[in-house]
Amino acid sequence: MVKILFCSIWLFVHPVHVSLLSIDYVSDKGSVDVFLKIYYDDFLLDSGFKSATELKTDSGGNNSYFKNVISKYTTEKVNIIINDKLFSPNLEKLNLTDNELSMNMSFKIDKRISTITVKSLIMTSLYSDQANMVIVRVDDFEEGVKLTSDQTEQTFNIRKQ
Repeated sequence: MVKILFCSIWLFVHPVHVSLLSIDYVSDKGSVDVFLKIYYDDFLLDSGFKSATELKTDSGGNNSYFKNVISKYTTEKVNIIINDKLFSPNLEKLNLTDNELSMNMSFKIDKRISTITVKSLIMTSLYSDQANMVIVRVDDFEEGVKLTSDQTEQTFNIRKQ
């Protein structure tokens, strides 16, 4: 009982600093779907805004100014390099509920994928214990990795050329 109480107090005092990024190649569409989920309060800190009021967002995050800020943020903080070419995903859907900010993005690709390099700088300058979880799926290939403040980049070898 004491262990459970201690762990509960520790988690309350020491919040989790984590993001989730998934990159899925959809061969039928010739596109890459990208999903990113981060905590909204961490996003505000990382993007330099002091409050949601300063950012001028509504409860669902559905205004053009907010979408532009999110697009700029993801472009600066997340690099997706496929076959040595940097891609910038287009923001398609945005959802803000219960302090969780979820984004669906995508971009077209017309070549066979041999490597994907992911660099995530999300909150790495804020928290030394930041964990940016990344999952990459291409056809039968699926691999995940935890990027941190110390290791911000990972290359996934999909196919041998």
